[in-house]
Amino acid sequence: MTDSSETIVPDTQHRGIIARLPQLPRDLAQLARFDRPIGWWLLFWPCAWGLWLTGTGVQWQLLLLFLLGSIAMRGAGCVYNDIIDAELDRKVARTAARPVASGRVSKTTAWLWLVALCLIGLAVLLQLRWEAQLIALASLALVAGYPFMKRITWWPQAWLGMVFTWGALVGWFAMRSDHLDALAALYAGAALWVIGFDTIYALQDREDDALVGIRSSALRLGGKVRSGVAVFYLGAISLWILAFWLLRPDPVALLALLPVSLHLLWQVATLDTEDASNPLDRFRSNRFAGGLMAAACFVVGNAGA
Repeated sequence: MTDSSETIVPDTQHRGIIARLPQLPRDLAQLARFDRPIGWWLLFWPCAWGLWLTGTGVQWQLLLLFLLGSIAMRGAGCVYNDIIDAELDRKVARTAARPVASGRVSKTTAWLWLVALCLIGLAVLLQLRWEAQLIALASLALVAGYPFMKRITWWPQAWLGMVFTWGALVGWFAMRSDHLDALAALYAGAALWVIGFDTIYALQDREDDALVGIRSSALRLGGKVRSGVAVFYLGAISLWILAFWLLRPDPVALLALLPVSLHLLWQVATLDTEDASNPLDRFRSNRFAGGLMAAACFVVGNAGA
């Protein structure tokens, strides 16, 4: 069997579990990023924001469906991205060991795995009301275009912001179709949040990206990354304040945003762009930021219900 140190990418989590799998299941798990749950947490939380801000209670069944859909579709998106980016991934140290880039998984196998994951996503989609189904399907064009953005713009993170937070729209339309002004502010703020944390994530690859011609907001901002992230996070918080106010014009309700605001401030204040491990830790901490924002949405959406 191939040495697991050669097939497990540097930023993977749950190394013990992944290393015990036979080679093909291990490669498929890595291809869908099952070894890095932070991605599906970041995809899931906006779904919960949209759902809980509707003021219809916990909605456990929908919440679990969104979680399953987030895991499957995040996996499908990663498989698609790795198929498209195989040549580029071979040139970047952090991604060269990925299953498709390294040649351990053929593109045919990867496409079959992609279809299987999409079928899981389809099963979740069919459980939603038709308005939410249409909204979810509309995201496919954005998803398909994302891998190409790093080749044509310095701001692929902005495209990712639109893609990764689409669940906020789906969660909202799963229960209601009014107050679109509040929903728009929530979604726009969520997109800025993604630009901020993905700029932090992109710090890991600045040198390799510059060598192979991949563009990113981290490269574009240069020495002003921390200031840039601060601006994105401030914009996100401002738009979330607007969303809450449009839905419930009560100054006390805005206090619900204090925990997530303090967390994002901590990220900016402690970000060290020269420490290899610091940006990854700050990026991963956004699973907690997402949870804090979800709690705020639940409180504001369901207050007085």
